[in-house]
Amino acid sequence: MNIQIIEHDGRPEYVVIPFAEWKAVADRLEELEDITEARSISNAIAAGEETFPHDFSKRLTSGESPLKVWREYRGLTLAALADRCGVSASALSQIEHGKRSPSVDLLGKLSQALNCDMDDLHTVEEMSPAA
Repeated sequence: MNIQIIEHDGRPEYVVIPFAEWKAVADRLEELEDITEARSISNAIAAGEETFPHDFSKRLTSGESPLKVWREYRGLTLAALADRCGVSASALSQIEHGKRSPSVDLLGKLSQALNCDMDDLHTVEEMSPAA
């Protein structure tokens, strides 16, 4: 490697290297960071962290009701989820269609039944500040 060291007060302060060599070092560093991140993700998955299919994520980001997406992903009918949460299926249907908002208590029960965070059940519109 062709480097030049610039000193200040007798101590190394700067290193000058040709651009092509700097680019190669920067590319290698980025590659090593990617490898480290990939190992971290693999370890989390091996330790039991849940992963989700692309279609699931796509549905959540498309504006579809998060409650419906989670319910269907967990393989539950409206009736089955309603039974687990102690509410009617029609009440859940109204929530899924945006005609009704769940109470904090119900939101907690839904998130527990669906094994997700309460925040995961909010729509993008519900989380955005009012215009």
